[in-house]
Amino acid sequence: MTDDRLRIDLERVLRSRLGDRRMRWIPRRLIAWLERLICQREMNEVLDHAGHLRGAEFCHAALDHLSVSYTTTAEQRLPDTTRVIIASNHPLGGLDGITLIDWAARRYGCQPIVMVNDLLMAITPLAGVFLPINKHGAQSREASEAVDRAFASDRPVIMFPAGLCSRQLPGGTIADLRWRPTFVNRALRSGRTIVPVRFSGINSPSFYRFARLRQRSGLKLNIEMALLPREVFRHRGSHFEIRIGHPITPESIAGGRPQTIADQIRTTVYTL
Repeated sequence: MTDDRLRIDLERVLRSRLGDRRMRWIPRRLIAWLERLICQREMNEVLDHAGHLRGAEFCHAALDHLSVSYTTTAEQRLPDTTRVIIASNHPLGGLDGITLIDWAARRYGCQPIVMVNDLLMAITPLAGVFLPINKHGAQSREASEAVDRAFASDRPVIMFPAGLCSRQLPGGTIADLRWRPTFVNRALRSGRTIVPVRFSGINSPSFYRFARLRQRSGLKLNIEMALLPREVFRHRGSHFEIRIGHPITPESIAGGRPQTIADQIRTTVYTL
């Protein structure tokens, strides 16, 4: 294998950002700890196995490497069109997206589009299916036009309306936070049918504890994202279920309040 293969190298990234002078002040033990935290070795093993592939093919190979499988329930409910918005809960924050990409490509026979945090564009094998959204500032005109083109296309669009993976809610329930109504507005504007989906699975208790500590500290930055690679590898050998709800046509929700509709669809998803 050549040296130009796709690799994750945290030390090289830090050196490129900080320079050699500042890097001298960072203990090698700290770098090694960060590499273990983000599961650098394990992620590079996945890239060795699937890094030459792109889009849904990469996702399928990654699932194969991790021995992850899934089944679907009520797939007969899906409409006979690729112009759908698959609105799913987001229990895992990584592996659920990879699995839904694989499933959607198999079901619809084309590469889906997934709206994601623009930070995830660093995952180059998925650049062709990821549609970046800037969650911390205004969208550029170019980015907004790319979103419009995506919804005008015939490719299915996968959205996680909560905007981040599930958290432990007051009372101990693990579920998404309130869904944002963007997917409802986009369905109305583009004439797409919404397909509600519930994806099974939860992350480890330590992930939710860390998220609660971060929230109590008042820190706004979602630093628990750094723990998501570990959650991916914790689910090696897992089996997931994709439960499909009844499709919702844009005509059936026209005139309604988008946030109210989003709340209702979220409730429906958790009854699937």
